[in-house]
Amino acid sequence: MSIFAHYESQTNIGNKKLNWLRAAVLGANDGIVSVASIVVGVAGASGTLPFVLTAGIAGLFAGALSMGVGEYVSVSTQRDTQKALLEKERLELENFPDEEFEELASIYKNKGLSSGTAHLVARELTAHDAFAAHVDAELGIDPNDLTNPWHAAWASAVSFICGGVIPLLLIVFSGVSMRIISTFAGVLIALIMTGWLSAYAGGANKTKAIIRVVTGGMLAMLITFGVGKLFGVVGI
Repeated sequence: MSIFAHYESQTNIGNKKLNWLRAAVLGANDGIVSVASIVVGVAGASGTLPFVLTAGIAGLFAGALSMGVGEYVSVSTQRDTQKALLEKERLELENFPDEEFEELASIYKNKGLSSGTAHLVARELTAHDAFAAHVDAELGIDPNDLTNPWHAAWASAVSFICGGVIPLLLIVFSGVSMRIISTFAGVLIALIMTGWLSAYAGGANKTKAIIRVVTGGMLAMLITFGVGKLFGVVGI
């Protein structure tokens, strides 16, 4: 394999790791905001801890299951599409090998290589594994490393639970008078961390990401707490 192709392979591996990190951080952020909104909303309606705890646990597992099922369906659809594209590419290589070779060389020419170097790279990659070379360059797919929908579902559900358990523990183990304040403060810190991590994973501006995540999370909690206060009765 050429140095150029090896570099692209390593880049793809790094991108996949960052995508998994980004998905985990976003799942945890969803868990934090969703469960925090539920528990402060119920706490705003009733100061009774069993009500808050029941609603929080129900929201935690309902959200995790929803995230897991949604991720499974999404990744399964993506995987089916990838398989269809791979089969199409396989048929094109079998029926039009010369045209496919020139297409591969053109891809590397468009990346900045000279015509001679592009054809040399295409020739070496074709000799090593023509199918893998084409699907990587044309589709950005590794046929031996398709995303597993079950892995994605579990990762999404577990990250949601890891995030959602934070506000649940905060509101359960805080004193009655400090329950809401402690939850807001703890969630604020957790959101700052997830905002920073999401920006790191995506290579984005960390300050903007933190402000965006914190603003959205705090707004969701304030609204649900206000709704709970408006329609609830303390001590029910």
